[in-house]
Amino acid sequence: MATDLEAPAVGSRERQALGGVTVEAVARRFGAVEALHGLTLRVAPGEVVAVVGPSGSGKSTLLELVCGLQQPDAGTVRAGRAVLMPQRDLLLPWMDALDNAALPLRIGGAGRDEARRRAHPVMAELGLEGFERARPHELSGGMRQRVAVARTLLAGAPVLCLDEPFGALDALTRADAQAWLAGVLAREPRTVLLVTHDVEEAALLADRVCVLSARPGRILAELPVEAPRPRRPTDHEVVAVRARALEALRG
Repeated sequence: MATDLEAPAVGSRERQALGGVTVEAVARRFGAVEALHGLTLRVAPGEVVAVVGPSGSGKSTLLELVCGLQQPDAGTVRAGRAVLMPQRDLLLPWMDALDNAALPLRIGGAGRDEARRRAHPVMAELGLEGFERARPHELSGGMRQRVAVARTLLAGAPVLCLDEPFGALDALTRADAQAWLAGVLAREPRTVLLVTHDVEEAALLADRVCVLSARPGRILAELPVEAPRPRRPTDHEVVAVRARALEALRG
C-alpha cells in the first residue's frame, strides 16, 4: 500500500470546490430517546475531522444527518455532496468484489469495462489484487470492508463520511489501511468526517479530534492535531492527543 503521506498544499480555490460541513445547534430524537442535543460542529473544506465517543453517543446519527439520510429535529445541517460508508459493508451478493467497488462509477454513467479499469488500481492498493472476481461470501470480513472503502472513494464525492471504516480489520491490516487512506487524502484532498472508537486512529488521520459525550451527544472537546504528516503512533503529538481524548472521554 502507498505510504507516501506528505500532503501537498491545497489552494483556496481547490478547497472551495471540496465543500465543507456545518452542523449548527442540532438535536435529534428517536421517540423518547435524545441522540444529539445542541451539537455544533464545523468542518472546513479539505479538513479531516475525527469524531470519537462512547457507544450510543450519536456518532452514526451525525454522519447520516450530514449525508441527508436523516433530518434534524432542531438546528441546521449544511454540507457539500456527501457519501456515507456505514459500519456494515452492504456489498451486493450477486456482484463480484471488483464490480461492487466500481458500482458508483456505473451509476455515474461509466460502462462496465471503463468502471472496472478505474476501480482495479484502487483494489490493488487496498491489498485485494487477485480477489477481484470473488463474491462477497468468499471474502473475509476485513476484505469485504476494504471493498467498501474502495467503493466509497470511487464515488468521487467531495465530502466523505466514514463510520468505523477499518473496524473489522486486524491490527496489521488496519495500520496499512490507515496509511493508505492518509496517502489518498494527501494526493486527492477530500473533506472527511471520520467516526472511530480508536482514539489513536483519530490522532493519526485527523486534523482535529472531536470528543462526544454520552447520550445525548454533544461536543466535550475539540483537539487539534498539529503534527506533520506522515505520523506514527509513537509521535509525541499523537500520544498527547490520544491521552487528552481519553481524559475527555473518562471525564
